[in-house]
Amino acid sequence: MKKSWIVIAVIIVLVLIGLSGYNGTVSLDEATMQNWAQVETQYQRRADLIPNLVNTVKGYADFEQETITQVIEARAKATSVNIDPSNLSPAAIAQFEQAQQGVNSALGRLLVTVERYPDLKASQQFQQLQVQLEGTENRISVARRNFNTSIESYNNKIRKVPGVLIAGIFGFEKKGYFEAAEGSDAAPSVNFD
Repeated sequence: MKKSWIVIAVIIVLVLIGLSGYNGTVSLDEATMQNWAQVETQYQRRADLIPNLVNTVKGYADFEQETITQVIEARAKATSVNIDPSNLSPAAIAQFEQAQQGVNSALGRLLVTVERYPDLKASQQFQQLQVQLEGTENRISVARRNFNTSIESYNNKIRKVPGVLIAGIFGFEKKGYFEAAEGSDAAPSVNFD
């Protein structure tokens, strides 16, 4: 009789540990999805600023049309990549980041080209858009850092015991991080010729 109570008590404790582990994993999974939503919100904010920036630049008739076209195409490509928050795999994150890098590159070329147009650079509207764009880039950086922090917590939870057992039973899978862009470890060259 005494042994059966001990066995029942051990089973109850194991069930409670399992439930607690499952609930903790679900909470971390939800946190990663919430942080992903913040990342998407900031990238959307940037995408929403681009048409205003392009329209401001288009007002200068001799501005390079090719540069404007590249920005528009990069924005279209980036906004067409949608990631399911329940599938934040490393491959999905890499695909999203690759599309966003196209926008970064096109905007960089646009801003370098603007240097040749002092009237455009001095335009109040252009300056305001540039400040908003810089602020958005900072928000994107913060959102990505917060996302990576939540991914670290989630991935740690599902890879450690007893989380690894719970993850295996309920199908929780490792999620991907945002990583630095290829070549970002090399210092940029500066030439004042």
